[in-house]
Amino acid sequence: MLSEPPVLESAAGPHTIVNGKEVVNFASANYLGFVGHEKLLESCTSALEKYGVGSCGPRGFYGTIDVHLDCEARIAKFLGTPDSILYSYGLSTMFSAIPCFCKKGDIIVVDEGVHWGIQNGLYLSRSTIVYFKHNDMESLEKTLEKITAENQRAKKLRRYIVVEAVYQNSGQIAPLDKIIRLKEKYRFRVLLDESNSFGVLGHSGRGLTEYCGVPIEKIDIVTAAMGHALATEGGFCTGSARVIDHQRLSSSGYVFSASLPPYLASAAITAIDVLEQNPDLTSKLKENITILWKALSGMQGLSIASNSESPIVFLRLEKSTGSAKSDLQLLEDIADRALKEESIFVVVSKRSTLDKCPLPVGIRLFVSAAHSEADLLKAGSSLKRVAAAVLR
Repeated sequence: MLSEPPVLESAAGPHTIVNGKEVVNFASANYLGFVGHEKLLESCTSALEKYGVGSCGPRGFYGTIDVHLDCEARIAKFLGTPDSILYSYGLSTMFSAIPCFCKKGDIIVVDEGVHWGIQNGLYLSRSTIVYFKHNDMESLEKTLEKITAENQRAKKLRRYIVVEAVYQNSGQIAPLDKIIRLKEKYRFRVLLDESNSFGVLGHSGRGLTEYCGVPIEKIDIVTAAMGHALATEGGFCTGSARVIDHQRLSSSGYVFSASLPPYLASAAITAIDVLEQNPDLTSKLKENITILWKALSGMQGLSIASNSESPIVFLRLEKSTGSAKSDLQLLEDIADRALKEESIFVVVSKRSTLDKCPLPVGIRLFVSAAHSEADLLKAGSSLKRVAAAVLR
């Protein structure tokens, strides 16, 4: 039988209640510590009193409320783009934006490690999909070169490169400067998912473009979920006015879904305001990632597979059992014991049967700026003890 996942009995902050017991929470992508933030709660309360809970209609059919337009403008201003578009659900942003632009006969070159939301968007597009090795720029260049050399029609087709800024399935950070160089050399468009980097990377939290020093106008389509750093819900796509206007007419997740509840749009605006007023939040998050890395060093049987500046600290088995099922069971045993014996709440990156990502599974720790040094040191020592006991 499948085991039931732990149930949270309080807000998903740096500490939460699971099965009546307070635990340190590394299972929620609350990167900036905005869950339960006083200003976000005040913003939501005011919006609920003014607009009610839901919109009861898609954006094109009386579901557009002024706060939606304000939120789109706020995101565009923050990122320095001409326009943005809001989606009601984080994953539906990727489900919808990809097939909105990519059709049958188009070519999409994509990193093999992308998350399931992107995979589903690729499937719905019915385009020709070509994968390159995870975060391997040599593999990407060889793939682009092969496509343009072998396909005489390639120059006449729409061609895209699809990557994540911070990969959910590995915690690796994409080398955007190198991707842009290849994009310009082979004349491809780039779709970048910033779900785990928006509000996190760069000195002011503007994401991978700021982190790599790449002008955002060099990215054709940028998407992100708002349920991570902003601690709200929904997603957005940002870019040129032409890119945004096309989605308002042709993107299924926008055209046919009830619009984002207005209080969530209000919370997103407030979250961006708080981030701009407190740029030290990203510095604090970076410090916390460094502390956790040091606390986890020397761990028996597990190694860190993620980038040292990624908010997702990804732990993998140093030696696989040779069976994906057995590997997953070992990792779940570690996560279960960490929760029950050490009050450390972490998650295993287990995947559904629909998820075709070939990367090894692991344990994910989502680091928050709201974690204390004591939380991070406890996580490190606890996971070391549990891993040594399970993997001995």
